Amino acid sequence: MLPFRLIDRLKFIVERQLVKGAGFQLLVVGVFIGLISLVGGLLVVSQGGELEDPGSAIWWAFLRLTDPGYLGDDVGTWQRFVSTLLTISGYVVFMGTLVAILTRWLIAKMAELERGLTPVTLKNHVVVLGWTSQTLPLLSELLGSSGRVRRFLEKHATQRLNLVVLSEEASAQQVHELRNEPGIGRRARQIILRSGSAIQPDALHRVACLDAAAVIVPSATHEAGSLVTSDVETVKALLSIAAQARYLQASLPFVVAEIQDVRKLPVIERAYPGAVEVVAGDATISRLMVQNILHPGLSEIFNELLTAGDGNEIYIRGGESVAGLTLGELASARPEVIVLGLLRRGVAGWEVCLLAPSDTRIDTEDRVVMMARDYVETEPDPKKPAMPAIARGEAARVARPPDQNNHRVLVLGWNRRVPSLVAEFESYGHRSFELDLVSVVPKGEREQAIARYVEGHGRVACGHIEADYMVEGELRRVQPAGYDTIILLSSDRLASGEEADARAMVGYLQLEDILAESPRRPQLIMELSDPDNRHLLYGHQSEMLISPMILSHVLAQVALRRELRVVLDELFTVGGAEIQFRDPADYPLPASATFQVLEKTVAAEGELALGIFRHKENERGRHLQLNPPRKDYLELQPGDRLVVLCLT
Repeated sequence: MLPFRLIDRLKFIVERQLVKGAGFQLLVVGVFIGLISLVGGLLVVSQGGELEDPGSAIWWAFLRLTDPGYLGDDVGTWQRFVSTLLTISGYVVFMGTLVAILTRWLIAKMAELERGLTPVTLKNHVVVLGWTSQTLPLLSELLGSSGRVRRFLEKHATQRLNLVVLSEEASAQQVHELRNEPGIGRRARQIILRSGSAIQPDALHRVACLDAAAVIVPSATHEAGSLVTSDVETVKALLSIAAQARYLQASLPFVVAEIQDVRKLPVIERAYPGAVEVVAGDATISRLMVQNILHPGLSEIFNELLTAGDGNEIYIRGGESVAGLTLGELASARPEVIVLGLLRRGVAGWEVCLLAPSDTRIDTEDRVVMMARDYVETEPDPKKPAMPAIARGEAARVARPPDQNNHRVLVLGWNRRVPSLVAEFESYGHRSFELDLVSVVPKGEREQAIARYVEGHGRVACGHIEADYMVEGELRRVQPAGYDTIILLSSDRLASGEEADARAMVGYLQLEDILAESPRRPQLIMELSDPDNRHLLYGHQSEMLISPMILSHVLAQVALRRELRVVLDELFTVGGAEIQFRDPADYPLPASATFQVLEKTVAAEGELALGIFRHKENERGRHLQLNPPRKDYLELQPGDRLVVLCLT
């Protein structure tokens, strides 16, 4: 073995000290300063002169090393020569190296602080685990829900809504996106970014999950075929939160978790023993799409009730303040609200009683489900005169006639949501659907994905066509005009939502050119990923669903009022209460009727009037008019339809 050289050993020792951080680097510099002062002092003493005492000579050398101002006080050639060398060494070692170390340390500390590695010291805040395409609209929803947030803050005895977001790598770019997001803007200072992954226990401690009032886990996108899916990360994050709570003997926070595969619901419930609400993202969007196929035009209702902005939303109020009143009396005292029904505690959780009779009395433990334009309208206002009470009896179920004809559906594109879409079609046993799936994804891969998701698949016929709908010739060969409904999906296999939406929108424009040549026009439903792209297709003739906005709204509102999830499941799944469009001729309406008269007429059938769907769009391109003023005349025109809530 070759012997180590002394210089190599010294360099190695110095290197190991320097890499230990700024403190050790300063220690090494201090040692060098001491050595240089010692050598300089001994050199002056060796030549005699004024400085014969070694201690005084070393102090003299240290002063010249650290302060160049002493250079003019020296006498004698040798003393000046040594002091000049010491002063030059001082510029290099003392000033240069010391300033460099301190500067680098300060920059590193600033960068570490900007990365968001410091644990937050908050309580009763809201934590969002993950920066995804849904994060920005989710934060905007939370900040914009003023009424619900006020009640949320009162419940948790806190003064201000604080939001903490855990991102893989917090950056200045994300802060810029927050400030530019509509609905956030200057309120971005209420949002704290922290770096880390939701599957890392240290990162969960960094955002103070155990002290949070609510933890939201949105679903992230992973590459196709990846063994680590978003659901796996969600389960791991919940296991970590539960483990921390056991170790610290702390209570578990309320969690709202989004999963892609609804079959993972039992796994989530086993992984997290605390209060948890699970939103099945893929199943939710699939349900809305199938409902939209059954009731064309329903997308406008989804985009009003399930996204932030102008229009109506679904609110849930506690029964404490209205206990003893009937639903009819409550509706009479809230002239700007439509009372949809009640939630009542059952053995297995909340029982949804939408369309309950108007003489149903409200108990203290009940929850009242309302539809209103603003949270304030659901509160009592003595200045507003009460309306005449409307009597509505027990709702009769609407018989579903069996569909003898196949409803042909063309699905352009492929994403992870297609198997759940097929499963949703399968759940409608009274209807007959025929699906053709067009994608560049190999047929075998698609069939395998559907077979794994849908047990006993076979009732809904699925045809697989390997083609790229972006190529006009291949799209023409599919003959899209021969279908009843065409669905354009946003791909999850591209790098970003912008690229996926660009592909979907180009496909839509090509599809419009082809359909313009045919006298028959099928229903068009387009899914987009990026909310900013919804305004690009001006004057489009398709129904549009922006998946991240809808899911963000559901996650945010369920975090603020957890009972909302069971209401949405009731409204937008097969069976139970359902929103439908009806012909005005089905009801004995007078020639000129107000919305109040319409409510009374529809209530006689055990149903609930929600609004009007106009045949002609208004100046804003909208057909829907939900919850119009009671005294306004409807002025129904040919082709207009009534929006009602009924039992199916």
